[in-house]
Formats: sequence, structure tokens, C-alpha cells
Amino acid sequence: MNAIATLTPADLKAQFPGLAGGWHYLDTAATAQKPQAVIDATVRAMGADYATVHRGVYARSADMTLAFEAAREKVADLIGAPAQELVFTRGATEAINLVAHSYPNKGRVLLSTLEHHSNIVPWQLAGWQVDVCPLTADGQIDLDAAEAMLTREHTMVAFAHVSNVLGSVLDARRAADLAHAVGAKLLLDGCQAVPRLGIDVAALGCDFYAFSAHKLYGPTGIGALWGRSELLAAMPPWQGGGAMIDRVTFAGTTYAPPPQRFEAGTPAIIEAIGFGAAADYVRAIGLDAIHAHETALVAELRTALRARNDVTLFGPEESAGIVSFALDGVHPHDLGTILDEEGVAIRAGHHCAQPLMEHLGVPATARASFGLYSDQADIAALLRGIERTRRIFG
Repeated sequence: MNAIATLTPADLKAQFPGLAGGWHYLDTAATAQKPQAVIDATVRAMGADYATVHRGVYARSADMTLAFEAAREKVADLIGAPAQELVFTRGATEAINLVAHSYPNKGRVLLSTLEHHSNIVPWQLAGWQVDVCPLTADGQIDLDAAEAMLTREHTMVAFAHVSNVLGSVLDARRAADLAHAVGAKLLLDGCQAVPRLGIDVAALGCDFYAFSAHKLYGPTGIGALWGRSELLAAMPPWQGGGAMIDRVTFAGTTYAPPPQRFEAGTPAIIEAIGFGAAADYVRAIGLDAIHAHETALVAELRTALRARNDVTLFGPEESAGIVSFALDGVHPHDLGTILDEEGVAIRAGHHCAQPLMEHLGVPATARASFGLYSDQADIAALLRGIERTRRIFG
């Protein structure tokens, strides 16, 4: 099934209750709207199907446990991974924190200038020595520079697979090869990649992959960390409590194997079911179709903005679903406010990427980001709003 090809934009938007009323939502990189299929799955899980998991001996608990673990399998399959290597976390932020704190061979970590704060601060808090890879002129992570910077002191490389500001797509296979050449591991922040690219962690060659559900048309409050089984097995628990144990005594505790070792406490049962439903939804539409659809919209918007003499575009031409720009003489917050009056939602600010803003020489950018439900009408509304803003500010 290729819903983007077979359904009209109106048909597709109708599957998302949050888009009712003609709202032009161009902030999917921040969080995606939810299709009715995901909403229905979470409502059933919270209502008629609800029970705890992993603990109950009664039938509904057993059924919910099966559904919970089936969701793990669906999410893992979406990135080409075995279910036993996928840890449910509270989000990509917690997934990165888990690795930063629990990975036993702490040393130097190579990040890049374009990283989200969630892929900077955890390494600092956990005591890693941070080095920063520069960018190319068009906003890509400079892997030639990375190759020159990497040493045997580096035990981790942590890069965004797709930039949340520039939409630039990392050559992940080469990044993995460079990391492995010096004995380091590669962690990829896949928040912006999983909703729009077909991901196969084996083909990418990475060692850890972190992503969230809410950018994948699923619920907030849950994400996932994939890690190679031998790496997860060598990592101690990060948090303690129920469910992650083998045996507890006051003299000492032994721990469950991964992934349960890293899932202390009652899990996000409802959210996991929604996560699995979201994985089903995008798989049914097809990641290749989603990527092609968003790529066409990016090209159309960049072409329209480039035709203006008062807009600065950031990032590469071939960006994945994201267009960041600045309107001369207008702060992005002012632009965002006027666009809201026109029924258009964009993100305006530093996008949790303050080092990148410093690199770009701006305090903030305006960011339009597409989803599988976006269409030409959204672009047209954005362009009308920009023109109105220009008239107001002169």
C-alpha cells in the first residue's frame, strides 16, 4: 500500500484529527500529529484491553504482555533489528543518556556542531571528554574532518543521522567505518531519520541507534534504544527497581539480561502499544513513499524561497523533510506569530541546537518541517503568510 500515491491529500489529512479545520501544520520535526489508527490503539490499550504486563498470572495480563512485546517486535523490525536488542526508554533523550552513563569504556566522544542538545548534554553530564567535528559549507557533518580528528582515545562517536535544523543526512556507513577504524563505537540520533527514511541498522553499521515515538506519529513519553547485543550485555543497569532484576537480596542483586535490564519499573504500556501501532502505520504507507513525498515538498519550498531576495536559506539542497530559513529584518518569533494568525504552524527559535545557531551566526531560524500528511496547500499558506509578514515589516 502506498497511501500517499493512492489517497488525495484531503483523504490522508482526514486520518489525523489534529489537522481538522484546515490547519497548516509545518512543525512535524518537533512532534508529529497522530493518525486515528494510533489513537484507537492507545484508547483500546488504556480501556478494554488494559492490564499490567510481565507480572500477572491472569489472562488479560498475559494478553497485554503479548501485545507489549509484539509492539517491541514491530518497532525493532522497523529499523531491521532483533527485538531482544531494542530497549524501550522514555524517549531518545533517555536513550542517549543511558549509553552516556552506562557504557563502560568512557573516554573521548566526537560530536558535531549540528547536534541537538540531547546529544550534547548527556555526554557532558556523564563525564566524557567532548570533541566537536565541524560542518561543511552546506551544513553536512564534515567526515573528512572527523577522520582527521579521530584517535584511539575516542571510544564513541555520536552523530545525528538527520539534522533537526538543517535536514542534512549523514553518510552513516562512512561514519561507522571511521569510528570503527580507531576502535570507537557509533551512536546515531535517529529522531528525524526514522519517520522518513528506511532504516536498517545492520546496513548502517552503527552500534547504537536512538529514536522517539512522537516524531513517528506515535505517543509522547516513549522511545527506543537499539544496541548490539554484546554491547548491551556488557553495560550495567542505569536505573534500578522492579522488572530489571534477576534476584534481589540485601547482600546484593543480580540483574536481568537486556533489554529488561534497562527497563526498571512499570513500563509505559499504553505508549508502547501506540508506538507499535505507529510503526505499523508508516510501514503500511511505505518509508520510501514518505521520503519521496517530503523530498518533493522540500524542493518546492526551497525553490519558492530562493526566488525571494529577502530570505536566507540554511542547510543543503537535499535535506530530509526540513527547511530552515530567515526572513531579512524579521525575528523568527515574529514571523511565527504572524503565521499562526494565518493558520500556519512553524517552529521558530534555536531548536535545541544553540551551538549550531552560533555557527550559523543567527540567534534563531524559522523552520518548516513536513510530514506524510503535508501538501502543496501547506506551502502556499506559508508563502502567503511570509508575504503578509513582509508587508507588515516593510
